[in-house]
Amino acid sequence: MPEASLPESCEALLGRMIAVDTVNPNFGGPAGGEARLAEQLEGFARAWGLRTRRCPVAAGRCNLLVTHEVAPDAEWLLFESHLDTVSVDGMTVPPFQLTVSGDRLHGRGACDTKGSGAAMLWALRDYARGPRGPRNVGIAFILDEEARMEGAQAFAARELREFPRLRGVVVGEPTRLRPVVAHNGALRWRSITRGVAAHSSDPSKGRSAITAMLQVISALEGRFIPLARRESPFTGRAAASINVIRGGSAVNIIPDYCEIVCDRRLVPGETPAQVLAERDAALSGLAVEHDGQYLAPPLPPENSAALHAWMEPALAAQGLDPAAIGAPYATDASHYAAAGAQVVVIGPGELAQAHTHDEWLARSQLAAGTGLYLALMRQP
Repeated sequence: MPEASLPESCEALLGRMIAVDTVNPNFGGPAGGEARLAEQLEGFARAWGLRTRRCPVAAGRCNLLVTHEVAPDAEWLLFESHLDTVSVDGMTVPPFQLTVSGDRLHGRGACDTKGSGAAMLWALRDYARGPRGPRNVGIAFILDEEARMEGAQAFAARELREFPRLRGVVVGEPTRLRPVVAHNGALRWRSITRGVAAHSSDPSKGRSAITAMLQVISALEGRFIPLARRESPFTGRAAASINVIRGGSAVNIIPDYCEIVCDRRLVPGETPAQVLAERDAALSGLAVEHDGQYLAPPLPPENSAALHAWMEPALAAQGLDPAAIGAPYATDASHYAAAGAQVVVIGPGELAQAHTHDEWLARSQLAAGTGLYLALMRQP
């Protein structure tokens, strides 16, 4: 790639990343959007002398691994940032154009989490160009974080084992550059009730799946959701909610199908088996089916303790607060922790700025994030 076509700053790199539409396909985004961004980043990385590898996930979709190796026997430090974003519906700024307003850099993904990805790649560029560093460094650009985390699950199951001397994984999410050492998990599923279709002129010949679902919802709200009260000192309280309902096909047909989609947030220490047993006990005696189960495990603090302790001097040296915090949401980090890695979630920006109609990232946060990631790469 010609030098003239390369970004000249981290901010310019972020602008090039925002210009690629990577809205997750589950939210109406284009097929191949994540792949186009990965291809762009691969071209930049190679032009800067870094190695790249595409890591298959499924159906032709790939994560991208960018590496700089100082010695075959040196330890590794991995960074991770996801490629996809949420929908652009209702945005009041151009979603695929970096718009600057004072200290604010606007655009979809600027905060969540192309800002982290740009800072990581720019830091690795500088690390590779400087004096020989103390460790090998890699960045995993991961697909599908915003929907089902298929990219992180695949990387944790396949590529992570290739790094036996692994210091840990630094996952980029908007944390105001505070180290998140624990977060909640998410367990989701679909519940289905079935009935018998009939013409609405004679409802007695049918059986309404919606009526059956009302009983299911009542049982969940009365006997299951109130059980989500366990607490973690880092991540707060568990939560449960029913967030989608679909049923019926026409106003003159007794519905033979109804479904709801449920979300249960797990605090560290809770298990999916425990929660599902509580759900099934609450629904005992009702005719209901479940499928579409999805799990992002909680991130327990013990999977971050050693990495966080190692990071503290770099955080302090950069003028950042090194104190550990927790978060109520789920991230890719839980899958790397479940595979045995030490993980800390930390990145520029604030959660309140992400997924919004005018999503933005402070320039000062982008610069501080780049400085922190480079300091971690260089730290003895």
